[in-house]
Amino acid sequence: MRKFIAICLFLVPAALPLAAQQTAPALKLPRPSQHQVVTQTVGLTDITIDYSRPVAKGRTIWGGLVPYDKVWRTGANEATQITFSEDVTINGQALAKGAYSLHTIPGKDSWIVIFNKTAKQWGSFNYDAAQDALRVTVKPQKAPFAEVFAISFPDVTPDDATVVLHWADVSVSFTVGTSTTAKVMKSAMAAVEAAVATDAQTPSRAASFAFDAGNNDLAMKWIDQSLKAKQSMGGLYLKARIQAKNGDRAGAVGTCETALKMATPKDDALSAEIKESIADWKK
Repeated sequence: MRKFIAICLFLVPAALPLAAQQTAPALKLPRPSQHQVVTQTVGLTDITIDYSRPVAKGRTIWGGLVPYDKVWRTGANEATQITFSEDVTINGQALAKGAYSLHTIPGKDSWIVIFNKTAKQWGSFNYDAAQDALRVTVKPQKAPFAEVFAISFPDVTPDDATVVLHWADVSVSFTVGTSTTAKVMKSAMAAVEAAVATDAQTPSRAASFAFDAGNNDLAMKWIDQSLKAKQSMGGLYLKARIQAKNGDRAGAVGTCETALKMATPKDDALSAEIKESIADWKK
């Protein structure tokens, strides 16, 4: 019995460090190159860039830490990943929707930007050029010094976005095209054509989009269809703006005066805007 107790007393202390080790929390350390995800909507297309941001730390970046004329992961850690929710163009060249790893080949006078079909990979160590979906050549530009590598969308319209890669004293950019306006116009044509005679909203919304896109002919055709289904103060004001844009200011004033006759107290803000437009068109 004494021998059994002695064995137990010997084993219990030996087991304690193991138990303590099993319950100790895992040590988490920050990566030197911080992770960032950037998402930008361009019209109806979502673009997501998932990358890590290396820091210069006084090192020579171009031609040093990042050699010229060799494939670079375009960041740190995992290769940068870029995802498009719809088909796009890159500097005018077609690229199917989906996820890609974004590699680059920096050069002194030009860079190659690569969209590779193997979306998830560590760095560019296993990069396979046979999996490239698209390559485009771009020109590097001198830029204010950036200590931390960054990818941004400085210019965005419903149809296009500029993507800029910037680190140290160099930036490069490429343009993502989405053809949103053309796609929406095509959808609007189909929707208006399918609209029933009593549907005023569908042609009105389509007319507003066409007017903003600069297609006054379609905008006028569709707003007339909307007003035929149901006259509204907002619809008449849109027609007036189309008339004014086409150079028919007198007609625009007359349409606005008709719109004002429909005003109720809740339309005070719109009435004030219409009156300002009338005053401007009468000048």
